[in-house]
Amino acid sequence: MADDAIVTRDLTKKYGSLVAVDHVNMRVPAGSVFGLLGPNGAGKTTIIKLLTGLSDITEGDAMVAGFGIRRDPMHVKKNVGWVAAEVILDDDLSAWENLWLQAQLQRLDDWKGRADALLRYFELYDRRKEKVAAYSTGMRKKLEIALALLHQPQVIFMDEPTIGLDPNTRHMLWDLIEGVHREFGITVLLTTHYIEEADALCQNVAIIDHGKIVGAGTPNELKSTVKGDIIDIETGQPTDEARLRAIPGVLGITSQGKSWVLRVSSAEEVLPKLLAALDHEGIRSINVQKPSLETVFLTLTGRRIGSEEGGTMDFRKFYAQMRRARS
Repeated sequence: MADDAIVTRDLTKKYGSLVAVDHVNMRVPAGSVFGLLGPNGAGKTTIIKLLTGLSDITEGDAMVAGFGIRRDPMHVKKNVGWVAAEVILDDDLSAWENLWLQAQLQRLDDWKGRADALLRYFELYDRRKEKVAAYSTGMRKKLEIALALLHQPQVIFMDEPTIGLDPNTRHMLWDLIEGVHREFGITVLLTTHYIEEADALCQNVAIIDHGKIVGAGTPNELKSTVKGDIIDIETGQPTDEARLRAIPGVLGITSQGKSWVLRVSSAEEVLPKLLAALDHEGIRSINVQKPSLETVFLTLTGRRIGSEEGGTMDFRKFYAQMRRARS
């Protein structure tokens, strides 16, 4: 495989007047774990659909596993796997039967040895004949990844792989993704809106917002672009923005609901001045953040990931939780 497993050139997807993916240029090194980090609705899943040939490209082009999406879509599909956020398992079938079904869909002839090895690797072999309905969340995730690896792809896409999972299962899946990457030497592109997930798993990260890539690099490179610290503060009474801006060391201010987000040269130096300036207004809460991918996103977009979602329901998370409640 080439040095880059995925290359996009002005990749664009429009739905009428809506631009879901806006001239995205991206390079994913072969054999790496690459993260697309952004809020719900940013265009992450749409990009995966374009890169797997499941949705037509409006403008631009992309190369995946050495093949052009427009020119050789079938070759691309033969060389990629996809672990979707939605359930892809048949609960009424056993693990082995789910793998058999995947083999039929992929038109694989010599698949049984591979299936056997994957079941053993994911420690599912002893329960391969049981219906998937009886599996735990962690076992189901292992089987979903096994299905995606059955045809030995060069690139695997993981769309919000830990959405709706409890913290323990999420960290288990992180270990699983790292293990798959090491064991099979495969390129992993995962989408996520979890800051800590991108930081923990990905060698390279592209930050996407409203269909555009607004920043890219290694996590450390991205963090190094943030100058200063972030102070979140909420007061019990209305606060004059001009007073906050007048405090020495305050570099920028964003109003977010009932709180203020201040970008400062040094939290240690500015915090005493801030507390003195707001002493009579009653501080309800205060939080200090050193440079992180969260502060990178805040600096690039002026808001936090998820700040615009408000009370809207994440239906993928809701359905994931309902499936686990029934099992």
